[in-house]
Amino acid sequence: MGPGAVARLDRLGVTAALWARGARPLEGTRVVAAHGASLTGLFRENGSGAPSTGISLARTELDAALLAHARSAGVSVMEEHTAVDLVKDEHGVRGARFRTPGGGEIEIRARVTVGADGLRSIVARRIGGLEYGAPHRVGFVTHVAGVTQLGRTAEMLVSDAGYVGINPLGQDVANVALVVPRERARAARGRLETFFLDELGRFPGLADRIPASGVLHPVHATGPFSARARRVVADGALLVGDAADFFDPFTGEGIFSALVGAELAAAVLLPALEAPGWVTAERLSSYVKSRRRAFLGKWAVERLIGFGMLAPRLFDRAVARLGRRGRMAHTLIGVTADVLPARRVLNPVFLARMVV
Repeated sequence: MGPGAVARLDRLGVTAALWARGARPLEGTRVVAAHGASLTGLFRENGSGAPSTGISLARTELDAALLAHARSAGVSVMEEHTAVDLVKDEHGVRGARFRTPGGGEIEIRARVTVGADGLRSIVARRIGGLEYGAPHRVGFVTHVAGVTQLGRTAEMLVSDAGYVGINPLGQDVANVALVVPRERARAARGRLETFFLDELGRFPGLADRIPASGVLHPVHATGPFSARARRVVADGALLVGDAADFFDPFTGEGIFSALVGAELAAAVLLPALEAPGWVTAERLSSYVKSRRRAFLGKWAVERLIGFGMLAPRLFDRAVARLGRRGRMAHTLIGVTADVLPARRVLNPVFLARMVV
């Protein structure tokens, strides 16, 4: 997570718990392109005045800290219950049905149901469906011990067939994520770990840095990315985070967008729930507009980088120029770390200097 996400977590009052759970400081991001060009962008050098470090932490620890904080705020938590469908009537969504640990089903009714249920959101599918855009990529991720040459920056390594993200978690353990085109990912069926290690071996130098014997957990797959809900609000329902739209993990903005989306949702939901009557899509419509204002620039930067990787030589050229012009590298990483506005990158001068 970049400094932008850390600032939101600090606002929630959970960063102390994250450090206690073993969070590691991240000073920036290093990007290595397919043909060897590289850049390093440091958070402290972007001139934003925001916190100068990001955080690297196992997702299980982040989730546990957030869950504990929610409980302390009075949230009722039902673990091992699986959402299976929405409850609807002529006025819209009226809650959800869940499968219990014992195999039965229960129904919970609510004036508003918030779908924060991820990339394959049941709520999103039921209120309007999902649409998928290009590029179509699938991710594979696990923790690996014995990784060498880990520093205090995240690493993004790009090849002609995808990219790898490496985030240090402490000692010699790293979170390693492989992202490849969907067509290539089909070869992983039934052999996730073997596919994962074979693909890492295609990146120069990675086979020596990431030992096959160091894989600590089963490799998890997710995707395809570039999913977006056709509707983010409906009568009695609203979507947050990956359920609304999924950011390609290259820019590392998933947690940030979920936290900001939650803040925007709260600002709309509280007055909507204070008023009597059904909470209609019209009452929630300002959420759609505020999301667009908050994320439009981020979406554009993500697409710029995502499609840029489809042209490896052009991407290599851009990385080389940014690497030689250090301040520009800090600016780009500052934008992807959510401490600088997207307009610092999305302007003719910056874009021209990337390739000329």
